[in-house]
Formats: sequence, structure tokens, C-alpha cells
Amino acid sequence: MSLSSLLGVVFGFFLIISAILLATSNPIIYWDFPALLIVLGGPIAAAFMSYHFGDVMTAFHAIGWMFEKPRSTREGLNTEILRLIKWSYLVQAKGLPVLEDEIRKVQSNDPVLKYCMQLLITNHSTVELRAMMETAVESVYEHKTAPVAVLRNMGAAAPAFGMIGTLVGMVAMLSQVGGGEDDLVAVIGKGMSLALIATLYGVFLARMVFLPAASKLLQKEETERFRNQMVIEGLLLLAEKKPPRFMQDRLNSFLEPQNHFDIDRQLSRAKGA
Repeated sequence: MSLSSLLGVVFGFFLIISAILLATSNPIIYWDFPALLIVLGGPIAAAFMSYHFGDVMTAFHAIGWMFEKPRSTREGLNTEILRLIKWSYLVQAKGLPVLEDEIRKVQSNDPVLKYCMQLLITNHSTVELRAMMETAVESVYEHKTAPVAVLRNMGAAAPAFGMIGTLVGMVAMLSQVGGGEDDLVAVIGKGMSLALIATLYGVFLARMVFLPAASKLLQKEETERFRNQMVIEGLLLLAEKKPPRFMQDRLNSFLEPQNHFDIDRQLSRAKGA
């Protein structure tokens, strides 16, 4: 569970609900199903018209992914370096073929690492390996971030459809004015309610759902791409059979100074355990 996303949603809803309760003694007036149909259905329809079906469905799933803990974090890169250095010791002792056993241990939800490790035990040059690995990383990144454009489009469309709801409400209201209605105030109130609440729903969906989901998904995938770039750098050092301490110094350049990996510290911990 992503604590920051959960806190953001709770805090946002708390502020909005508090404002509603302070503004009126009858909060139910803020519920309008026709307005919701316009504002929610419009962006969804526009998304399906503009993008591939799979990207749109993934975008819907990404709204729920906001609350999931990311698989890779910049703070967790230290663990990746530890794994690469362990492999470095194995390669120094037994050569690259020893990594075949390690490939089987890679989790199924990490296909980029598995693919790059399979490339590593081939006879390709390091230049060729770098080109293929970087292409794999960028291809996965482009595929995974395609739903970001969908969510941003929906975020831009929601307020626009809110304005459509406003126009629908205004037309409904004006069509009744002068039509012999007994309660003109009620007619105007109902039409203005649809008009204003549609705009409210549009802004709410854009700023509290679609755009935050797009930003969160993009952040997760950028962190994953950064992690993959660091990992392929480590794999290329394995291909060149660089010593573990050289690998430590090279991979530490990806990290902030306070998060640098220290082989000596890790060895001390191992001995203490």
C-alpha cells in the first residue's frame, strides 16, 4: 500500500467533505446523477475513441495502482547493487555460465532483468549487449507509460464535459422559463443545480482522480526505468568481468551519496551475523 497516495486521498476528501458540511445543512444537494453521467461518461467515451482499447483499460487499472506500493524505489537500489555484486563474485570464480542458475531465480514480474541476463550469457560484444539491453528497457518504458496519455486526456476532458453539463442544465432551465410553470424558482434551481454540479464533478475528477493517477503511474515507470538502466550497467560490468569493488564504485554513481553501497560494511554485517 502506498502511504502517500492513501494520505493524499483521505486528506483531499476530508477537505472537500468538510467544506460541503460547512456550506450547507443538506449535503445531498451535491449529488446529481445526470451530471455524473455526463462528466464520467464523456471522458471515458472520448478515451475509447482516441486510444487503443488495451491502453484505456490499463489506464483504468492505473487509478487503483495509485494505492499500490511501487516495486522499485530509489532507496531500494542498494539491494539491487548487492545482488549484482554477489553475481560478480560468482562470475569471478566460475565465469558467466554460472548465471544460468541465477536466471531461474529471477521473478516472473521482472522480465527485463531476465531477458538481459539471457543476453549476457551469449557471445555478443558489450557494445551489442548495451544496444539490445537499452532498447529493451526503453521499449518496456514506452509500453508501460502509454496509459499516462490516456489519463491526462481524460483529466483534460472532464472539466470540458463539466461545461457541457453546464450548458445542458442551462438549456433545461431556460426551456421551462415562461412555459407556464407554477414554481419558476424550482425550475431555475433544478437547472442551475445540474449546471453547477456538472462543473464541480468535472474539476473534481480531473484533479483528484485522472491527473494524479497519470502522475503516479509516470513516476513509478520512471523509477523502474532508472532501476533497469542501473541494472544493465551492472550486467555489462559482469560481461567485462570487472572486479566487485570496481562495480561498487561504478554503480554508486547512480545513487545519492547517503545511499552508497559499501562492500566492507556488508561483509562486516555478514561476519557479525
